[in-house]
Amino acid sequence: MSALLLMIVVFAGYIIMYRIYGKYISKWIFKLDENRIPPSVSMQDGVDYQPTRKEIIFGHHFASIAGTGPIVGPAIAVIWGWLPAVLWIFLGSIFIGAVHDFGVLILSMRNQGKSIADVAGKTINKRIRILFFIIVFLELWILIAVFGLVIAVIFKMFPASVFPVWMQIPIAVTLGWLIYNKGKNMWKWSIYAVILMYITVVLGYYIPLEMPAVAGVPPTGVWTIILLIYAFVASVLPVKTLLQPRDFINTYQLIFAMMLMVLGVIAASFMGELHMAAPVLHVHVTDAPPLIPFLFITIACGAVSGFHSLVASGTSSKQVMNEKDSLFVGYGGMLTEGALATLVLIAVAAGIGMGFKDNAGEILTGTHAWSAHYASWTAAQGLGSKLQAFVNGAANMIDTIGIPPGISIVIMGVFVASFAGTTLDTGTRVQRYVLTELFEGTKIKLLKDRYFTTALAVLSALALAFVTGADGKGALKLWPLFGAVNQILAAISLLVITIYLKRKNGWKWLISGIPAVFMAVSIFWATLINQEIFDKHQNILLIIVNAVIFILAFWILVESIITFSRASKQEVQK
Repeated sequence: MSALLLMIVVFAGYIIMYRIYGKYISKWIFKLDENRIPPSVSMQDGVDYQPTRKEIIFGHHFASIAGTGPIVGPAIAVIWGWLPAVLWIFLGSIFIGAVHDFGVLILSMRNQGKSIADVAGKTINKRIRILFFIIVFLELWILIAVFGLVIAVIFKMFPASVFPVWMQIPIAVTLGWLIYNKGKNMWKWSIYAVILMYITVVLGYYIPLEMPAVAGVPPTGVWTIILLIYAFVASVLPVKTLLQPRDFINTYQLIFAMMLMVLGVIAASFMGELHMAAPVLHVHVTDAPPLIPFLFITIACGAVSGFHSLVASGTSSKQVMNEKDSLFVGYGGMLTEGALATLVLIAVAAGIGMGFKDNAGEILTGTHAWSAHYASWTAAQGLGSKLQAFVNGAANMIDTIGIPPGISIVIMGVFVASFAGTTLDTGTRVQRYVLTELFEGTKIKLLKDRYFTTALAVLSALALAFVTGADGKGALKLWPLFGAVNQILAAISLLVITIYLKRKNGWKWLISGIPAVFMAVSIFWATLINQEIFDKHQNILLIIVNAVIFILAFWILVESIITFSRASKQEVQK
């Protein structure tokens, strides 16, 4: 199958399913009501709760859920062949991921913009609330520490991206000030902002900035500290100051980057240079875990991801200004991420075959290029390896439309770093919400202070990042657990939606119930296999933490099943 035909079929499928399945769910399952007052209006505080146009909140939501997830996942999973990866991305995002994101967004909006953990406590019981909070805190703890490192690695690999990524901050703050304080036209001034941002991209190519070691701390460690300080500042600012305008700029950046890749696929295909270098199916991979169920953990963002539930119920639900906008934001955002994951898959399955330089400096093409990069599971697993495969593959395709490889690499590097940065500070903001909700009911005012709870989130992540040394890579010790924790969170969120729908709409709970069962079976299966792998390598830390996560998740699952069996159609939280 040609890469061009694959792209056309998948994109057309997303458009059709959004208009058919997405609108069916919004009208007949969740029964969206534009007259229902959302928490962004009823609880507006100018800091976290802020009614926002759907185009802007879509930008924030997408930039936050995406990060490097839809890049890293497909860039690993292609080692099993491109067909299973594209099937999971396409079907998973339509029938599981989009239902998950959209459903959590609605439930949170109908519960004062509370987190999915808090909603689970109301839907199931108070014990589940605490257990859910523990799993959520663990996921965000790892994510914040790792994403600080991810951006640090990107800056080290692509020093030309440093200047434009940091310049995006003052550009975004100025844009927000012009729109909210001066009443300037949003569309016109955001276009000016994007043009200015891409000027900085070109400048970045000519002035690459490399971080030196400071006081014995390696560059990755220095960047991790700086980025976590940034995450603190960004996460306590009102959303309209930085978060909204920056993510609106990122929407344009997404459209521009995806447009370049689409044009690259078309041009390279018509020039006869783009062919699938990856195999259709490659089950027996050296040192790799089994394709099933690990495909469903490896590709999370792009198909279904538990982290999305934290964004949907953490920041997005506090900004959607009309309940009907949630279809565009929640369901549409997930399908857009699926489209991005498809382009990433094409870049690493076909684009890399247009030219790849191996360690010896030799330029390889076709299947030889792909095989050199994906020689084994271990070879393809490193963070730098995944990002390099995507950036180089995308740059190869974009080169066919006349953009020099050097500039296209900077564009892709800035694209990846910008979205990772959004995920970093959104994750920090959500961790603050989680801590605040967890301490809700206590009389200690300090535990409700946004500066104090944000500091707890950042300092705990900083401690994890540097627990193994000055390079800031401490969180990688727990990273093998992240995929399973993330997808367990998705399975539990789907269970909460299912119980809600059973009480509200009778049989219509099957829309989320079937995906919930599929995810639960797949993830518990993968978690047990992980336990065997950790035991084989005698990794005591991962053995203990993985066992604890499994017990917590199983406990939540059992209580959810009991609650589900007793649920009947009754009035629930509106």
